[in-house]
Amino acid sequence: MKARFKYRIYPTPGQKYRLAKLFGSVRVVWNDSLASCQEKYKLGEKKPINSELQKLFITQAKKTENREWLSEVSAIPLQQSLNDLNQAYQNFFRSTKGQRKGRPIKPPKFMH
Repeated sequence: MKARFKYRIYPTPGQKYRLAKLFGSVRVVWNDSLASCQEKYKLGEKKPINSELQKLFITQAKKTENREWLSEVSAIPLQQSLNDLNQAYQNFFRSTKGQRKGRPIKPPKFMH
């Protein structure tokens, strides 16, 4: 049997700031990676594998002036956002091939 619990949190102003920074960083990594994947698709190339995306949009991005603030948050949620993007693409491709049950899945979208 599975149990479900509901929790409500009341973060302090400092925690709200850190959560906003984390969620913003995850959004930027997702959007940058998605843009890259879409560009590769337009050029007729294959979608980059996860390790390539991590190298480009986490490791190397932290060393650039525009994205150095990514190093202020944990890398684990950033890596998970790339895993989620990969899973979204897998679900989309399986859906288009008819290998996935249920309604058709649309391709991943940019986060706002």
